[in-house]
Amino acid sequence: MRRNANREERGGRLLSALAAAVLLTLLLGIIHRLYHCEYTDTDTPNDCFAVSAATGETALPKMVCLTFDDGPSKNTVPILEILDREQVPATFFVCAQDANERYLPLVADIAAAGHQIALHSATHQYSKIYASTDAFWQDIKALRQALEPYVDVGGIDWLRFPGGSTNTVSHRYGGRGIMKTLKTQAEQKGYHWIDWNVCAEDATASHPDAAQILRNIRRDAEGHDLCVVLLHDTKATGQTVKALPDIIQWFREQGYTFCTVAQMQAVKDEVSQPNERPAE
Repeated sequence: MRRNANREERGGRLLSALAAAVLLTLLLGIIHRLYHCEYTDTDTPNDCFAVSAATGETALPKMVCLTFDDGPSKNTVPILEILDREQVPATFFVCAQDANERYLPLVADIAAAGHQIALHSATHQYSKIYASTDAFWQDIKALRQALEPYVDVGGIDWLRFPGGSTNTVSHRYGGRGIMKTLKTQAEQKGYHWIDWNVCAEDATASHPDAAQILRNIRRDAEGHDLCVVLLHDTKATGQTVKALPDIIQWFREQGYTFCTVAQMQAVKDEVSQPNERPAE
């Protein structure tokens, strides 16, 4: 099918571009610093909680991951159309709530277009999923079961905790140590988890328009060579769709390469491996 061919072609071009960028960066010896950005914790469950980017020094190209939480929704199709037109990969942290049940078949379209599917939550109800660690993993199990008809869930090993890995709302229900325990358990179960360091604030009570969403992203992205951008794919985030072309254009103008979170991690792993030199 043309869609599968486009997916393979796009993946090949992206990996080649990333490999070339890494090699060039290593040869030139340009060391980019990853900034450690701390935000203030909040008790408002709007998925824009305190998160922290990893700190370190490494030779990496400028990369950006566009991530969409809470979908699929009525806005998934226009998002996919823009990403296809711009030839940009993205990562979708999906849910299986009652509100988006009718849109779940779009998960197949997301995957077929070459984007990464990752896990977010089945219910997205903090009082339920963070009642205990067992409750959280039951929620993830329910999400995987809901996705089974549309995508190979066996290949999904990335997740994003609702509210982020440092949220404080979970403390109300599962105690102060629940997130630390969940992060450890996730790694033990073979999951990769990721927060974000650039927040569009597109799902906040202020309901920003497209222009403000772009300003929020530009503000948070300043100083970051690796950007993981938090966006939302819900029925209420039509302004996100409107802002998306300008978001993509701005990152391109700043010299970023677009990738999924899995692709970004693969490049980071490759660069972080110690150089092996043949014995003389």
